[in-house]
Amino acid sequence: MNEETMQSMWDDRYREQTAMWGSEPNRFLVEAVADLTPGTALDLGCGQGRNAIWLAGHGFTVTGFDLSPVAVEQATAAAVAAGVDVEFAAVDLTTWDPDGREWDLVVLAYVHVPEVMRRAVHAAAARAVAPGGRIVVIAHHLDNLGRGTTGPSNPDWLFTEDQLARDFAEFDIVRNEQVLRPTEHGDALDVVCVAVRR
Repeated sequence: MNEETMQSMWDDRYREQTAMWGSEPNRFLVEAVADLTPGTALDLGCGQGRNAIWLAGHGFTVTGFDLSPVAVEQATAAAVAAGVDVEFAAVDLTTWDPDGREWDLVVLAYVHVPEVMRRAVHAAAARAVAPGGRIVVIAHHLDNLGRGTTGPSNPDWLFTEDQLARDFAEFDIVRNEQVLRPTEHGDALDVVCVAVRR
């Protein structure tokens, strides 16, 4: 799937579901940042902005990037409605490079692309983390395949703890484990990786 096809698919999904994941932040993200002093944060694949808006509401200076201009438009409107300031932009994460810009916290929540693209996205995300900063990756686990809950049906788009450990080998891994996430279709299997840049 190329960038144009992927963008069109997500644009259509966001037009059809204007509150696809609700307005509450991901609970694993909330856990992962509970001990942090608010600083700068980058939400990669921010979607309709629920995590970025929550971070902004808790004192972070937040930037949010997503492939879909429709999602960015919706996220911007949601931030205004919530009374917080977030810098949102439509960006193709598979080719994006931070170009020397760094954040104290970088978040990738359910950013699923084919493996070769994943490595590029994760490498760019790693470069965006300031020294001593934290990266948080939350994703559908490979073991979730075929459970009939949520997430991609292509195994090449799913993650394992080993893959994430390799992708962020230059970081100190704080947490990297499979977790259960209740859904209306039953418990889904996710992976949560939290790592600190040396």
